[in-house]
Amino acid sequence: MSYPSDEVSARVVSLFAAINRRYARESEAAAAAHDLTPLQAKALLAAADPVPMRAVAERLHAEPSNVTAMVDRLEERGLVERRPSPADRRVKLVVATAAGLAAIGELRAAMPFATDPLAPLDAEQREALCRLLELMAGPDPQP
Repeated sequence: MSYPSDEVSARVVSLFAAINRRYARESEAAAAAHDLTPLQAKALLAAADPVPMRAVAERLHAEPSNVTAMVDRLEERGLVERRPSPADRRVKLVVATAAGLAAIGELRAAMPFATDPLAPLDAEQREALCRLLELMAGPDPQP
């Protein structure tokens, strides 16, 4: 079945919006169940394995100064702790505590779509989708 380009574009944009709404709704509900904001939940999920503060900021697409305050709140709640990196003591790692790891498990269980939105696709379909999205996105104008 063939659609005019503008109709196909409208369908694609609508599908992107539907996927985004589903992702947001699921992740917001899971975070709220733990009295976290969605960004705090993402920061906690990023700390499942020891990770530098800068890497948390990159994963959240956030400024490092904003991540510092977010990690402060997670640390106050006993969900993460900061440790010096064994490779470079100037670098602080964010590490989930036992309570944080339990919360991470519960968050992941409550977010099956947000955790793996591509689950219905096989490896070949995932690669094809990735290539198409990269083509759509074009080169990143930001350095």
